[in-house]
Amino acid sequence: MAMELHQLRYACAVHDTGSFSRAAERCQVAQPSLSQQVLKLEEELGTKLFDRLSRGIRLTEAGRAFLPHARSVLDHLELARASVSNTADVRGNVTLGAIPTIAPYLIPPFTVAFAKQYPVSRLRIVEETTPGLIESLRNLSIDFALLSLPIRQKDLELTRIRTERLFVALPEAHPLASRRSLALTELRGESFVMLRDGHCFRDLSLNLCGSARVTPNISFESSQFSSVLGMVAAGIGISLIPEMALTRAAACRFLPLRDSTAVRTIILASLRGRSFNQAQQTFATWLQARSRRRKEV
Repeated sequence: MAMELHQLRYACAVHDTGSFSRAAERCQVAQPSLSQQVLKLEEELGTKLFDRLSRGIRLTEAGRAFLPHARSVLDHLELARASVSNTADVRGNVTLGAIPTIAPYLIPPFTVAFAKQYPVSRLRIVEETTPGLIESLRNLSIDFALLSLPIRQKDLELTRIRTERLFVALPEAHPLASRRSLALTELRGESFVMLRDGHCFRDLSLNLCGSARVTPNISFESSQFSSVLGMVAAGIGISLIPEMALTRAAACRFLPLRDSTAVRTIILASLRGRSFNQAQQTFATWLQARSRRRKEV
């Protein structure tokens, strides 16, 4: 027996959604059928791809090795299909929301690329904090939103776009600036520069610090990473920064965090069960494929 394309799709959907039931909903098949096909794939490979745990599923070591190749096969299939279709005929409007800590870094590269590939489709961008974007998804004023985990709303369909490391931004003259990496526990007693309330990255930073028993002494708050980094460079404090926000223009030293939990997962969210026009469906597929092939998304 040879592995089949739908088995690869099912396995990728299980990983993206985090469960067999949500994967079955996305693929529009019965859960027992999807589970059986994934099991057949594992039998063909001679190893388990997923550990079935009481609290959900988790990729095995074999799964972490296999899934990128499965995605590559599916991506190349999409590219092959696109090469024989007239992409200029894909018409319709797409409205994409993005949180402020993602929009300046991810939106510009693929906005231009999507417009070039689908010239008669119109992509509109809305920048807003997570609560506002979730409400906009629910009232259908936007079609998709780029958010970061955790997202606990069960009425949303979530697709992983990328996971990025977190860094510590330090003044260049800081005593720890000569290190190659840091652990969160080494930040105890430091003054912090953070985003204001309402930004999900602030919540992520505080949760990570709390798990490491670090209580940030917040000396400055802003709504933009550019201001945060300016205050770090001035010696006001240190800050946690996502990888995509690193910039050589800031006179800061950026050190990766060694903690395995110090990551940010970006997802594409949509309202579960809603219908999409041709342009919206095309955009979602295009973005997911591009995010796996290119680093800028």
